[in-house]
Amino acid sequence: MITFIIALYSLYFLAKVYISASEISFVLKAKNLPAVILSDENYQKAAAYKIANEKFAIISLFWDYALFFFWAVFGLKTLQNLIVTDGTIFQSTAFVLIFIAVNFVLTLPFELYSTFVKDKRFGFSTISTKTYIIDSIKSAVIFVIIGSLIISLIAWILSTFEFWWLWSFAAIFCVILFINMFYPTLIAPLFNKFTPLENSELKSSIEILMQKAGLKSSGIFTMDASKRDNRLNAYFGGLGKSKRVVLFDTLLKKLNASELLAVLGHELGHFKHKDILKNIAVMAFLLFILFAIFGNLPITVYEAFGLERGAHSIIAIFLLLSSIVSFVMMPLFGYLSRKNEYKADEYGSECESKEALISALIKLADENKSFPRSHFLYIAFYHTHPPLIERLKALGADI
Repeated sequence: MITFIIALYSLYFLAKVYISASEISFVLKAKNLPAVILSDENYQKAAAYKIANEKFAIISLFWDYALFFFWAVFGLKTLQNLIVTDGTIFQSTAFVLIFIAVNFVLTLPFELYSTFVKDKRFGFSTISTKTYIIDSIKSAVIFVIIGSLIISLIAWILSTFEFWWLWSFAAIFCVILFINMFYPTLIAPLFNKFTPLENSELKSSIEILMQKAGLKSSGIFTMDASKRDNRLNAYFGGLGKSKRVVLFDTLLKKLNASELLAVLGHELGHFKHKDILKNIAVMAFLLFILFAIFGNLPITVYEAFGLERGAHSIIAIFLLLSSIVSFVMMPLFGYLSRKNEYKADEYGSECESKEALISALIKLADENKSFPRSHFLYIAFYHTHPPLIERLKALGADI
């Protein structure tokens, strides 16, 4: 059984490496073609950033593969022998927390390199060492508190109900909805400063757009994103009464009012077309599939890892192998998401104008160094948005 599991994970690993390698090869060739959308200089910068990201991704994949072998061959068994003696909820929670903590520490160098070397070299990361350390401490405290409660809840469900996987699915789904509802108002402010939008004219225009779409929010805010990163973005966060419009301060500096309204119109298009509810349904479907699969694994799977079947081992195996199932389902979810993006673009162009949205998308690509071309496999597995060339063509741009 362990040979089959390793072979399955190896196929997953090789598929991801192949897709990243294909993307690198594609971009290396495409960078020699005439520049589209971006200026010649930024086209080359975007290509360089894309290649750097994929090379980094491949190196990270090899490390993840090594970590998988570490856990599969002796890591999980050793941790069980050290922590789990009688399978209490406390021991199961401690086992999973230590498993996650060890993974975090062993992958931390990659996170540090990405933040302080790669992204700084390309002009994105602006975060200071002090801010990074404070953010990390806050994240760790939040994770230990919330993570411990969630893991303990699942461990209790596992030890209480016969169809534990179904109840666990329902519990996790409710937790995700709860976090999404309160993240904008309780968690996000712990990391960023949110200030009510001061531009009264722009605020009025945004409110008119929201009224037309039937969206009620708790306010329109700017976020000090430039404290950590120079990328441009905006989003509608929260559920229910906690919904709020958030504009990155970097976005306000680079887009004019018309372009900004077109971008927000695009986001409102997702609300108007009920894409948020669709995404929740898709997320629920994926979670259900994951819990159904991992809730019915034969005991031989746990024996292959040298584990006793219990709350601690079930959660650990889920965390270790669930990415394989998610990866297989990504093309379907990506396809549905890309279809929604075209419709949102259409709505955004109607809110302001096609010209304004086209101009905004080009500026976003330019500032975020988004290479406008991509390999078809990479699009299928990783793109939640259509390639920029296709989006602009759909809007009537002459590309």
